[in-house]
Amino acid sequence: MADYSCKHCGMGVSGMHCVKCNEELVHDHITKDDGTQVAVARCPEGHGKIKSPMCCGHDMACELQTD
Repeated sequence: MADYSCKHCGMGVSGMHCVKCNEELVHDHITKDDGTQVAVARCPEGHGKIKSPMCCGHDMACELQTD
C-alpha cells in the first residue's frame, strides 16, 4: 500500500484507487525529458497515472507499506 505523508505538517493520504478497475494505485516515478524524475501514483492495470499528492506546496513523501 502506498501511504503519502507531508514532511512539513504531518498530514497524510492512503488508499487511492482507480475508478475503472478499483485497484489501489501504486507509487512510481516518471523521467522527464530533462532527466528529472517526478513522483506519480499509477494504476497497476495500466489505466493511467496521476501526479503524486502535494501538501504545503511540496510533494508528499511515500513510504511503501508491505503486509
